[in-house]
Amino acid sequence: MSDVETQSQELQSQESEKQAANDNEKLFRLPLSRIKSIMKSDPDVTLASQEAVITLAKATELFIHSLSKDAVISTLNSKRKTLQRKDLDSMLDTKDCYVFLEGTLDS
Repeated sequence: MSDVETQSQELQSQESEKQAANDNEKLFRLPLSRIKSIMKSDPDVTLASQEAVITLAKATELFIHSLSKDAVISTLNSKRKTLQRKDLDSMLDTKDCYVFLEGTLDS
């Protein structure tokens, strides 16, 4: 194989990796308009800049990712494949970083 063909294949693989990353990023995007309307539902908030909305959306996405990852780990530790409410409850009880969520899942 020539150097040109090798470089071409490397560029194609890099582009496909970037495309896959973009597809995953789009898959987990929260609707900014909905976040903005939730922010404005607070009587203390009169204006919400676009940067603030984007920052809050990204922070929420990261929080959901962390929460779900820890819940899946709890599920796998129980030797099951299906995530259940008891997995969330046990994860909230064992992880100190989620102590502020205690009582929020109670019915």
